[in-house]
Amino acid sequence: MRVKTEEQIAAEEAWYETEKVWLVHKDGFSLASQLKSEELSLPEGKVRVKLDHDGAILDVDEDDVEKANAPSCDRLEDLASLVYLNESSVLHTLRQRYGASLLYTYAGPSLLVLSPRGAPAVYSEKVMHMFKGCRREDMAPHIYAVAQNAYRAMLMSRQDQSIILLGSSGSGKTTSCQHLVQYLATIAGTSGNKVFSVEKWQALYTLLEAFGNSPTIMNGNATRFSQILSLDFDQAGQVASASIQTMLLEKLRVARRPASEATFNIFYYLLACGDGTLRTELHLNHLAENNVFGIVPLAKPEEKQKAAQQFSKLQTAMKVLGISPDEQKACWLILAAIYHLGAAGATKAGRKQFARHEWAQKAAYLLGCSLEELSSAIFKHQHKGGTLQRSTSFRQGPEESGLGDGTGPKLSALECLEGMASGLYSELFTLLVSLVNRALKSSQHSLCSMMIVDTPGFQNPEQGGSARGASFEELCHNYAQDRLQRLFHERTFVQELERYKEENIELAFDDLEPATDDSVAAVDQASHQSLVRSLARTDEARGLLWLLEEEALVPGATEDALLERLFSYYGPQEGDKKGQSPLLRSSKPHHFLLGHSHGTNWVEYNVAGWLSYTKQNPATQNAPRLLQDSQKKIISNLFLGRAGSATVLSGSIAGLEGGSQLALRRATSMRKTFTTGMAAVKKKSLCIQIKLQVDALIDTIKKSKLHFVHCFLPVAEGWAGEPRSASSRRVSSSSELDLPSGDHCEAGLLQLDVPLLRAQLRGSRLLDAMRMYRQGYPDHMVFSEFRRRFDVLAPHLTKKHGRNYIVVDERRAVEELLESLDLEKSSCCMGLSRVFFRAGTLARLEEQRDDQTSRNLTLFQAACRGFLARQHFKKRKIQDLAIRCVQKNIKKNKGVKDWPWWKLFTTVRPLIEVQLSEEQIRNRDEEIQQLRSKLEKVEKERNELRLNSDRLETRISELTSELTDERNTGESASQLLDAETAERLRAEKEMKELQTQYDALKKQMEVMEMEVMEARLIRAAEINGEVDDDDTGGEWRLKYERAVREVDFTKKRLQQEFEDKLEVEQQNKRQLERRLGDLQADSDESQRALQQLKKKCQRLTAELQDTKLHLEGQQVRNHELEKKQRRFDSELSQAHEEAQREKLQREKLQREKDMLLAEAFSLKQQLEEKDMDIAGFTQKVVSLEAELQDISSQESKDEASLAKVKKQLRDLEAKVKDQEEELDEQAGTIQMLEQAKLRLEMEMERMRQTHSKEMESRDEEVEEARQSCQKKLKQMEVQLEEEYEDKQKVLREKRELESKLTTLSDQVNQRDFESEKRLRKDLKRTKALLADAQIMLDHLKNNAPSKREIAQLKNQLEESEFTCAAAVKARKAMEVEIEDLHLQIDDIAKAKTALEEQLSRLQREKNEIQNRLEEDQEDMNELMKKHKAAVAQASRDLAQMNDLQAQLEEANKEKQELQEKLQTLQSQVEFLEQSMVDKSLVSRQEAKIRELETRLEFERTQVKRLESLASRLKENMEKLTEERDQRIAAENREKEQNKRLQRQLRDTKEEMGELARKEAEASRKKHELEMDLESLEAANQSLQADLKLAFKRIGDLQAAIEDEMESDENEDLINSEGESDVDSELEDRVDGVKSWLSKNKGPSKAASDDGSLKSSSPTSYWKSPAPDRSDDEHDPPDSTARPRYSHNYLSDSDTEAKPMETNP
Repeated sequence: MRVKTEEQIAAEEAWYETEKVWLVHKDGFSLASQLKSEELSLPEGKVRVKLDHDGAILDVDEDDVEKANAPSCDRLEDLASLVYLNESSVLHTLRQRYGASLLYTYAGPSLLVLSPRGAPAVYSEKVMHMFKGCRREDMAPHIYAVAQNAYRAMLMSRQDQSIILLGSSGSGKTTSCQHLVQYLATIAGTSGNKVFSVEKWQALYTLLEAFGNSPTIMNGNATRFSQILSLDFDQAGQVASASIQTMLLEKLRVARRPASEATFNIFYYLLACGDGTLRTELHLNHLAENNVFGIVPLAKPEEKQKAAQQFSKLQTAMKVLGISPDEQKACWLILAAIYHLGAAGATKAGRKQFARHEWAQKAAYLLGCSLEELSSAIFKHQHKGGTLQRSTSFRQGPEESGLGDGTGPKLSALECLEGMASGLYSELFTLLVSLVNRALKSSQHSLCSMMIVDTPGFQNPEQGGSARGASFEELCHNYAQDRLQRLFHERTFVQELERYKEENIELAFDDLEPATDDSVAAVDQASHQSLVRSLARTDEARGLLWLLEEEALVPGATEDALLERLFSYYGPQEGDKKGQSPLLRSSKPHHFLLGHSHGTNWVEYNVAGWLSYTKQNPATQNAPRLLQDSQKKIISNLFLGRAGSATVLSGSIAGLEGGSQLALRRATSMRKTFTTGMAAVKKKSLCIQIKLQVDALIDTIKKSKLHFVHCFLPVAEGWAGEPRSASSRRVSSSSELDLPSGDHCEAGLLQLDVPLLRAQLRGSRLLDAMRMYRQGYPDHMVFSEFRRRFDVLAPHLTKKHGRNYIVVDERRAVEELLESLDLEKSSCCMGLSRVFFRAGTLARLEEQRDDQTSRNLTLFQAACRGFLARQHFKKRKIQDLAIRCVQKNIKKNKGVKDWPWWKLFTTVRPLIEVQLSEEQIRNRDEEIQQLRSKLEKVEKERNELRLNSDRLETRISELTSELTDERNTGESASQLLDAETAERLRAEKEMKELQTQYDALKKQMEVMEMEVMEARLIRAAEINGEVDDDDTGGEWRLKYERAVREVDFTKKRLQQEFEDKLEVEQQNKRQLERRLGDLQADSDESQRALQQLKKKCQRLTAELQDTKLHLEGQQVRNHELEKKQRRFDSELSQAHEEAQREKLQREKLQREKDMLLAEAFSLKQQLEEKDMDIAGFTQKVVSLEAELQDISSQESKDEASLAKVKKQLRDLEAKVKDQEEELDEQAGTIQMLEQAKLRLEMEMERMRQTHSKEMESRDEEVEEARQSCQKKLKQMEVQLEEEYEDKQKVLREKRELESKLTTLSDQVNQRDFESEKRLRKDLKRTKALLADAQIMLDHLKNNAPSKREIAQLKNQLEESEFTCAAAVKARKAMEVEIEDLHLQIDDIAKAKTALEEQLSRLQREKNEIQNRLEEDQEDMNELMKKHKAAVAQASRDLAQMNDLQAQLEEANKEKQELQEKLQTLQSQVEFLEQSMVDKSLVSRQEAKIRELETRLEFERTQVKRLESLASRLKENMEKLTEERDQRIAAENREKEQNKRLQRQLRDTKEEMGELARKEAEASRKKHELEMDLESLEAANQSLQADLKLAFKRIGDLQAAIEDEMESDENEDLINSEGESDVDSELEDRVDGVKSWLSKNKGPSKAASDDGSLKSSSPTSYWKSPAPDRSDDEHDPPDSTARPRYSHNYLSDSDTEAKPMETNP
């Protein structure tokens, strides 16, 4: 940011003090100063201003005044940065920038472009490279900045991008598109990129400009089609492939177009062609004087020359795009044929045919067909299958039934000819798009794409100075622009507000006006019954396109009916206010006004001929077939190749070939738009195709990130700013002033059309977008992404948590990061999943991140360079060592080079290596050849597979699209059937209602006819007077006259009452009208006041928001200044500390300097002393020389001593050489020892590390095994305890059961014995009773029976029955107990099985533990082996150490010897010195001695190192022995634990065996008890058989007794009284027997019938026996107290099988 000078600050303060404002008026705005209202008395809503340019003082409305910004904001690059954001300030900034040739301006996230009148030189390649790689904040506003921003976003996010150009026609959209693509091709394309380059783009633009552009009243080179240019990028960001899709082509412009407009450029280029051969071939040497299509050559020579140059340029461009000469020739043939068709013309009346057949013959020749075929294809329309019939639905409507004969729609000959020309041109244009995509496609893999959307701008003939109405094609282009504007609104407002709502971010945007899509709805709104082909006109609103399609179905429909229906849906209604309706009526017939761009651009449309446009022209459909059936191969081959491909979607969208995966995806998306829902049914309708094409365009770009470029027209001729209707609305407010316009612009600035610019600004809603951009949070990032991207700015957090720590709460982590970044609170906001930032905050963070990253990279580079330098130094050291080694080897080589064997070796060795190397080379060559063949084969297979995969992918995409089409068609058909069924049901219901109404009306009519007939008869009777009876006729006449008078009176009375009521109602109506008018006036007044208040509120809200934002900006600046102040304070304190340190350093240096000076002075003195010593030495030398001369004179004397000395000297030299050799050898041995020692150290270290690692791993494994064993032991102990408890419990239960079994067996034995005894006694008693009964019967037969005996028999029978019941009860009790015993035995068996399972599980666990222990034992053995190996290695190392120590001792001995020799040498040297021998020899000897001393010192250090190594080895051995002892102890503990576990397992096995034995014993006892029970049951059954026989005999006895008693009844009565006592006793007995027999008769019979014995009544059990019974004392006393049971014991077969026992 630039620092402002004091003059600028003072000027700004003076500006704000004067309260500068903009006064808005009709022609623009003027700068003024607002006067203080405190000193003025003005009405409410008025302010007084003073104009700056002339000083006039005016009282104006508050709404016409807007705050002005300081002059420093005049040329801001971003309009959103203005302090006061309002229309006038924005327009003023744009005017200032436009005047300074600054054509581009940022408007928040979008770019605003003012189309220049001249081409500025700001699009060079140098400027492109200035924008390359920059961020948006670092770039000035430019079209290249938008491309760079989109390209950077695509590379960072790997998301598709789209750049959309919006604006009016002639505002420079296509030019901007050209610059965008050129920048991307230059930056993202490489020199070797042949797919898409700048040359190809220039060629593509030239081709599309020639075939798709034409001059219009608004633009000299206007684009007449919409296009999507897609660039696909690979992983490296380079252009991998490209494609283009076109739609909304004005194909009818070839034959018909508005007045004063031209056809496509290519026709003028072709007619101006300078190639004579081509002109002759195309028959263009002689041009026609008249052409119905209006295709005429250019008149001016310079225009012809320019067109010829353009044609040559076009041919070059087609060659660059790979279009062959034959393909080019086919294009020229079709274009020339179209021209000749226009020259041929058509008849206006009569038979449909050509007007000039010679020109038609030329056209037929060029198209490769005969004249008859051409004429048939254009005029006759007779084809198979009804292919020429129009079908906008699956079912024909009522109007199509009359067209089934193939005649087609009723079209004129000229319309048929125009249809053929438009069809031919459409096919040619589609072919060219396919050829272009063929040149741009590539098989490279693409990752993401960038789409550039260029559509024709808003078309308004009035804006171009023409009085005509706009055409249907211009409506389509305006509709496409409206849809793109609505997309801008959705992305800018709707989605942002929804995102804020989802993230719980509260922001108030009350001043934003809601968007109105009425103009879009008026064109394309569909009804819910759009699938039903019906002539019934419903009241449901629908758009113009749908109304056109419906009206085309109605016979005799007109444009007036179409307009009436359109105005009934969207026109101004009663009660509507001005501005609420998107449609207005025009004063011209067949015209209407439609407000585009939110009602700021009113376009007048002429609907004349629109209905004929919606009808499909059969000639247009015949054009493709005509080209495919052409006799010219160059034409037919081109179009036959395209016949089977889906390059055109429903005849509308071209360029869907799909050269890459992304292109296939886009094509699939567009096809889906045409095959989903309503589109599948209506896709063949020409009107609905318009909507579907725009839908496909919107759906394709919606999936990407959008970048908008708004292109504004600065000046337009004929612009009025408002509709020409009297009821239309103005662009500016109603209170705008009418001031003179040429006042307020600075001199030298280009002038702008302010009303036009204001209308475009309001239509684009850029002000609202910028307000939302300023007030909201336009930048946002996900928590995790923000943390990962910006945690580099908080290194202390990274150090705190670590680089790779796992974040649990991303929100909390982001809050900590934001706190550490020290951002202003108002500049960011936390959502639920994202963090939001104000505009510019994220850019500042990115800048800080880049700075921090650059610093980190600098430090990293420094560390890398230091590391590389150290590595280089190590390398140099190694090289130095290698050089020395090489030198040593060379020395050794010199010693052995003359050795014969060495010579032989050196001559033979290369020959062997050569032979080996040749064989290796041959083998390698063979391997290389094999690999090359394999590589070629693999490459060939890979290419084939790639081609197959591409072909299969295209086939799959085509099949998928076809399947989707069929599926959607089926769904649409089902929807259509459902809708038609509903329509049919509704029609039937209405028909029934109408039928009922008809029947009621019919009945009413019959009644009325009867009344009329009666009245006529009465009237006739009165006239004729044919009445027989006079009295009766008079009476009837009187009645009739009276009735007539009453009727007249009633009529008059009712009329009077009606008149009175009518007068009262009229008065009420007038009062209501007056009241309504008053209320309407009040409502209008309140509405105006409300609108004024709303405007004022919006204005104040905007100013408040601007002030708030300005305040936030100031707070941010203050925050930044505070941060800078804190940073400055910290830097200042650091500077003070550094200054203090420097001061201390300076003082220290001063002290050191003084010391050095003192030392220098002392050294100087020492030098002087040394000089004096040298002088003394020189004197001594002179004296010695003199002595030497004296000695030389005495040579003869000392000759013998000198020879001796020389001999000694030679001996000494020889010894020195020997010592040197020995020292060299010792140095070599020492070096070898050092290397061996290093190897040993490294080996020992490695062994120690591996051993420690192995021991640690083994420790861990052993520890884990120990822990697992302990856990399992604990589990086993717990299980054993539980098992022991269960075993004890089972044993207790077993003992209890055994005791119970013994007691029960005793009881059973006792009870069985007693019951058997009792039963035997009962049997004996019954036998005795039977004998007594027999005796008694005999006695009765002989004598009269006694009653006493009968009673006794009865008692005996009762007792026997009682004993039998007791036995039955005892047996039942025994059975219950036996069942209980069975259950207990089952429980014991289950417990046994559970124990066995547990035992098996324990056995398995034991086996597992044993296996683990065996594995651990094996591991321990391996460890022991390794330990032994280590010990052996250590022993070997000790041996080596001992050897080294021995060598050291020898070295010490040698050292001592050398010391002794040295002493002797020193003594000799001293002697030599004394004997004045040569000093140089002595100095050499001294040097050698010093070298020997240094070597001795080195050997001492080596000895010390070896001793330290030996001590370390000893320590390691001790540690290893300790670890071995620990391992052995752990192994012993494991063994003891295993033994304990084995003992526990043996105990459990013994316990289990004991349990098994006890269980076997219990089962044996159980078996014995069961055997006893069986024997008892057999005895019981025998006793029951005896009882049954006894009962049977008793029954027989009873029957006999009854017979006897009946026979002797009379005798009992005649008996004498003397025998009364005996008789009474006998009677009693007989009565007792009878009663007993009667009671037991039924049970005995049942027992005999069922084969079983049943219990008798309970009372018989409790009867006391007779007192005179002899056996009573033998019965058990408690036999009657046992429970009673009822059970069947024996069957009949058992009864019959048992022999009857008799009493002996």
